Amino acid sequence: MSACQSFYHKLLNLPLSVLVKTISIPSDPINQLGFDLTRPMVYVLPFRSHTDLLTLRSICLQLGLPDPLEPLELGGKSLQRYVFVSEGKRLFSHGDPVPEESIALFTELLELHKRDSELDIQLIPASVVWDRNPGNESRPVAASLKAMNSLQKFYTILTLGRDSMVRLSSPVSLRFMADKHGTDTTIANKLARVAKIHFSRQKMAASGPNLPNRQALFKRLLASKAIDKVVQDEAESRDVPVEKVRKEAIDMMEEIAADFSPSLIRYADRLLTWLWNKLYQGININNAERVRQLAQDGHEIVYVPCHRSHMDYVLLSYTLYKEGLVPPHIAAGVNLNFFPAGPIFRRGGAFFLRRTFKGNRLYSTVFREYLAELFAKGYSVEYFSEGGRSRTGRLLPAKTGMLAMTIQAMLRGLKRPVTLVPVYIGYEHVMEVSTYAKELQGKRKESENFGQVLGILRKLRNYGKGYVNFGEPIQVNHFLNEKAPNWHQDIDPIEPQRPTWLNPVVNELAERMMTQINDAAAANALTLCATALLASRQRALSREALEEQLNIYLELLRQVPYSSTSTVPEDSAQELVEHALTLNKFVVEKDSLGDVISLDRQQAIFMTYYRNNIIHLFAIPSLIAQMLVFKTSVNRETLIDTVRQLYPLLKAELFMSFDEKALTSYVDAVIVELERQSLISTDGDMLHRNPGKLNQLQLLGRTIAETLQRYAITITLFCHEPNVSKPDLEQQSQMMAQRLSRLHGINAPEFFDKGVFSTLVASLREEGYLNDDGHAKAEHIETLQECVLGLISPEVQLTIQAILNQPTDG
Repeated sequence: MSACQSFYHKLLNLPLSVLVKTISIPSDPINQLGFDLTRPMVYVLPFRSHTDLLTLRSICLQLGLPDPLEPLELGGKSLQRYVFVSEGKRLFSHGDPVPEESIALFTELLELHKRDSELDIQLIPASVVWDRNPGNESRPVAASLKAMNSLQKFYTILTLGRDSMVRLSSPVSLRFMADKHGTDTTIANKLARVAKIHFSRQKMAASGPNLPNRQALFKRLLASKAIDKVVQDEAESRDVPVEKVRKEAIDMMEEIAADFSPSLIRYADRLLTWLWNKLYQGININNAERVRQLAQDGHEIVYVPCHRSHMDYVLLSYTLYKEGLVPPHIAAGVNLNFFPAGPIFRRGGAFFLRRTFKGNRLYSTVFREYLAELFAKGYSVEYFSEGGRSRTGRLLPAKTGMLAMTIQAMLRGLKRPVTLVPVYIGYEHVMEVSTYAKELQGKRKESENFGQVLGILRKLRNYGKGYVNFGEPIQVNHFLNEKAPNWHQDIDPIEPQRPTWLNPVVNELAERMMTQINDAAAANALTLCATALLASRQRALSREALEEQLNIYLELLRQVPYSSTSTVPEDSAQELVEHALTLNKFVVEKDSLGDVISLDRQQAIFMTYYRNNIIHLFAIPSLIAQMLVFKTSVNRETLIDTVRQLYPLLKAELFMSFDEKALTSYVDAVIVELERQSLISTDGDMLHRNPGKLNQLQLLGRTIAETLQRYAITITLFCHEPNVSKPDLEQQSQMMAQRLSRLHGINAPEFFDKGVFSTLVASLREEGYLNDDGHAKAEHIETLQECVLGLISPEVQLTIQAILNQPTDG
């Protein structure tokens, strides 16, 4: 670098250090993108821009990456460590050629690889995104997708410099390129062209397509053949003027359509950064890179998160924005369209839908056409398939309406691949938990209103940590090719299709979607402490016992991972307990022997919510522990057979993902880990519990105990009255569960939730324990009863039998 250029960089860096505040996407590229610091690196930038270069340099120094301005010493030569693939935009020039010195550098680097077979330089694509406003259809903003001239750059840095981001991408091996494509100047030009395409796609992923003009959008929708046909039919059937029905359709569009505002998102980013720092001690984000890659590859992304809290909408959009992606258009219940929240949500990307479309053909058509328009234009979409917030902390069975409409949009001839991205959202404190507990106990749900918003703002405090884990994406096109190979034949660009395969395929896709949300679960300090304390009969443990139990949980999750997308805290058990205590949810009493940590009755009810977030992670280890608690020793094959027998019921209720082969491998791995922790011992095919660690084994086993008790209630009822009707069975099961919970101090509201019993009955039928009329097959159901009763305490068995034999009034 010349002395003149060095002086220029120092001079330019003075205003940049004041005006520019940038973040790196991803935040830890060395680990997340696999950078190898032992191999040479060359940074590839999209446009010739020294402001971009210096901004990149500041981030590289922060991250411990090589300085772009430091020369690269190779083969006795001193080479530039950065390269621009485009001249960019100049004040008085409209061309955009590849700089000659860039081609020369690429050629020289390739030539070095030809001479040295051991050399492998990493090309690191790096771009600085200053403006993420895509503009709208009538007035597109090119600055975010193309180079800026000096005046545009100066104005942008002045106004948006503190909202910029440096986007780093996975390294490209120049050794691979040289070996596969050669080392001549043609390949150097190809590298530059490929880099240009890469950066164009990358910035489209960050900014998104042009936003629609609302009135133009409404005219376009109204002119669609599908809506026009329904308008004509409605006018004829109701004997009213066509214009009246058109006005109704436009009113529906006004009610539904989002009015996305990039400027609101930018200002909200600053407010929400303050809010998250006020509410949480950090947001842990995992597996975002795979979503960025999908966006860059041109996929139509549909985010399908679990639904814990109203905070979910905001948290996921904020997370995506911080991860360099466009916040999605969000399907929100029309109950949230109240002033002033409704207009704010709408400008943040929310589009509103009614709870039911039944009997309103005009509304369903307008909504379906609007959703298809979002997909066709390339806007990412988010919807909550559970249909509402979970009141118990467990995933709810999916409502399939939005999923069916997504596939119907594909049947309109959508050209881009559609990919569902399951998202697990977890918290160490959910603001609505106390309300959920009251609703489960019979209190009527309150309608959302501005007073609730003010109530939340009054309660701002530190709520621990939040978690956003992106699960394994589901490519819907591939899924349809597998399940309905001829689905392309049903494409109709006008009428929505409901082919015979649609319902079963949608149901199977929904099941996989919910399962993969649970696969991405995040264990944390609070959920682990809640699991341990609720397993204790008195809801109390000494600090030492709690830490020891957490260590058992942590080792199980680390040594036998539930899935590739689930996450486990890196902290020690002691650090997790200490952190959990700062959340002020536990009673800590000191005596001469140390601390005793416990839950009062009210908090015990609330804590079931957090335990239920991760109960599926421990379902199989807990079932194995429970078997060894009630049987001193058990044969391995007997244990595996019992797990196989009960697993379909657990799988349906907890959305677990193991198939038969994976289940056996997982059980074997859990046995090995329990033995490693000295909770059990093995002697050939026999498994024995360790009497010295019986208490820890009991705590692990009791995690699944309440679930088994519910199974025992319903199965015993079937054995007692095989021909009982489904409504009577669910009602009696619920009544018996309520009595059992009072007699045995079970504080879990979901223990007598009618929906859980309904799922169980459906699973029993699916597994062949019931006939087509819903009546029990005596021999099969008695075998299952024997299995379940062997895993619950004699006291509970006697209580179930006593309730069953108790005469009813009247």
